[in-house]
Amino acid sequence: MKLAFLGLGVMGFPMAGHLQKAGHSVTVYNRNAEKSAKWVATHGGASAATPREAAAGADIVLMCVGNDNDVRSVVYGNDGALAGMKAGAVLVDHTTASAALARELDAAAKAQGKGFIDAPVSGGQAGAENGKLGIMCGGDLATFDQVKDVLNVYAKALVRIGDAGAGQLTKMVNQICIAGLVQALSEGLAFAQKAGVDPKLVLDVISKGAAQSWQMENRGNTMVDGKFDFGFAVDWMRKDLGICLDEAKRNGARLPVTALVDQFYADVQQAGGGRLDTSSLIKRLG
Repeated sequence: MKLAFLGLGVMGFPMAGHLQKAGHSVTVYNRNAEKSAKWVATHGGASAATPREAAAGADIVLMCVGNDNDVRSVVYGNDGALAGMKAGAVLVDHTTASAALARELDAAAKAQGKGFIDAPVSGGQAGAENGKLGIMCGGDLATFDQVKDVLNVYAKALVRIGDAGAGQLTKMVNQICIAGLVQALSEGLAFAQKAGVDPKLVLDVISKGAAQSWQMENRGNTMVDGKFDFGFAVDWMRKDLGICLDEAKRNGARLPVTALVDQFYADVQQAGGGRLDTSSLIKRLG
């Protein structure tokens, strides 16, 4: 298929590469044109100077950018993706953004005879590089059927949850769960260190039982070693948790632990750790 991919950060760069490697014809766009040139040199394909040019003639336009405002900046306007998309094409948003934005984009696309799927991902930089992401989708079933084979190129799990916005709501659940897990793991490891037991030996035992989690398996030992350069930054986690907390105000959900962990991440930011990965929560317990 003819595809466009907008946004070549730590996630988008390898995701677009998987699509090109799978035999699709991919045109990329990135605000920093040097990143686009690097992608073309690495993977082939083509680059465009604007989202509109990248989207021209594409069957599916995929994007993975920073936040709601970033999404709007590449979708709307004379140079935006919607202006370049042909009738019947589908816009897929992998950005972690608000459910309200997803519904807005769905309406904007439908008004022009185009489709939309919100499809935030989980699995981090490693998942993107290995083509093993969890992708949670919102949108019409018929539209989802148009894009699922393409998304499966880099999916470990691909599920349509419901109508537009449902993918973003599912990603919020994901981030809520991660926040509590990382804080609990941080407290447990800090406790082990204060108690004078070898935290790596402790991890070896408890990771085989009911305390096991992805965070424990993939971040426990690196947290003990003080290594916090594994992709998903505290700054982005705070953006995501802000989305969760705003949505909770709207729907009446109670998120006391999430609100508390969000403030703990603020402590890490204030100490200069905004670009460290999310497992750096343990630093404030040292």
